[in-house]
Amino acid sequence: MKSFGRWVLWLLLAGMALQVFFVLRVALMVVVDPHSTAFMRSEAWRIAIASLGSEKTGRWSHQWVDYDQISPHLKRAVMASEDAGFASHGGVDWTAIEAAWEKNERRLEAAEKRAEQIERRLAKKPEAAEAAVKAIKPAKIMGGSTITQQLAKNLLLSGERNLLRKGQELLLTLTLEALLSKRRILEIYLNSVEWGEGVFGAEAAAQRYFKKPASKLSPQEAARLAVMLPSPKFFESRQGSAYLARRTGTIVARMGDIREP
Repeated sequence: MKSFGRWVLWLLLAGMALQVFFVLRVALMVVVDPHSTAFMRSEAWRIAIASLGSEKTGRWSHQWVDYDQISPHLKRAVMASEDAGFASHGGVDWTAIEAAWEKNERRLEAAEKRAEQIERRLAKKPEAAEAAVKAIKPAKIMGGSTITQQLAKNLLLSGERNLLRKGQELLLTLTLEALLSKRRILEIYLNSVEWGEGVFGAEAAAQRYFKKPASKLSPQEAARLAVMLPSPKFFESRQGSAYLARRTGTIVARMGDIREP
């Protein structure tokens, strides 16, 4: 029992040390620009491994630019698309999470209903029914994460998805909100978010898709980049997508109601 108690104590101390480490890292970001994140480093490693034995080297593009060197249009577009309440919430938008949960429930129910319909229709052909059910696309799960939560996840955490990881994300989110200004959080986010295979940050994205600096993006260009954020690698090769064009128009229309922090 004493041995078990010592292990528990060591685990608690290790957990506390990790939290202190995270707090110190975030505090340092008040004055020091974080030029990479845990997610960026994991992607750099993945791209490097994938290019081994190949004549082609993996593409990598990232350049930090200060807040004032990022177009105001891009700041408003990203907030309009990803987190309209960014300037006012405390890091977690519980209303958005509840709405996402309800939408996920409806999507899962619709997928289950579709599978039941197929099974009834092909009741006499079980193999065909099984193949048709497997062909149904999984319901897309929405997270309702805020910009601060996304930054917390990418900045210092791994890509694992479990309750412990979500709890750590929440603690980091609250730490970011407590120690950094909204302006600083948005600056770090826009300089580190992924915009395609090996493309990170607003400057790299503006140069990659529009051959211009991030400071010169128009409202339409900014909105188009913002729409890519949930699935940047998917939209990178689908720049002519009808959905991308429609959604861009929607974000442009919303941008007028968004104010920078």
